[in-house]
Amino acid sequence: MVYITGDLHGDISRLDEGARKLKKGDILLVCGDFGFLWTGDSAEKKTLKKLQKKKYTIAFADGVHENYDLLEEYPREEWNGGEVQKLGENIFHLLRGEIYTLEGKTFFVFGGGENPEKQMYQDAGYWWEKEMPSMEEMEKGAQKLKQANMQVDYIITYTPAPGMHLSEEDSRETAAPLKAFFRAIAKQVQYKRWFFGACHMDRVVTPRHCALFREILPAEPPAKK
Repeated sequence: MVYITGDLHGDISRLDEGARKLKKGDILLVCGDFGFLWTGDSAEKKTLKKLQKKKYTIAFADGVHENYDLLEEYPREEWNGGEVQKLGENIFHLLRGEIYTLEGKTFFVFGGGENPEKQMYQDAGYWWEKEMPSMEEMEKGAQKLKQANMQVDYIITYTPAPGMHLSEEDSRETAAPLKAFFRAIAKQVQYKRWFFGACHMDRVVTPRHCALFREILPAEPPAKK
């Protein structure tokens, strides 16, 4: 079964406590800010090894709290129809603009976004220009969607879907090119549900749009009896 959650920020207790229902063969998709690649120190490497012992697969879109220099060190390969970076036997970084087929359903993934605390992270030496998607990545995503006849089952992003009426405190500013790209997707692509993680809230905003943080939800809701 495919499950989805929000930003993890390198907090393994979130999985130790909240993901007990996941079984062998299940897949957990993370909507950005995976966060287990940040300092690259021995403690972090030890935590990654613990993640590799999980019985399910973890696959994450990137957010604005990833160390992109460390991410670049991992090899790329094909996984379920799209390109990924493999961090471990069961851990994958889902690349921007790719479409993956999981349990017969298609997932368009597009991580990255605008960091509202950019200056603070720049001052601390933990900000990367790669946090913001490039025009080339957006063009690649648009091409992949065209190849899929502008139809996918699910969309997974870090940045919120356009038009979400969230509180000013919890919403995130989106740079103009990315905002325009997401607006085009919302208008032109057929999809069932759009999941995003940047807002640090668990809220079904509309029947087709869901903000996730701590909750772990199935991508495909159980059929009503």
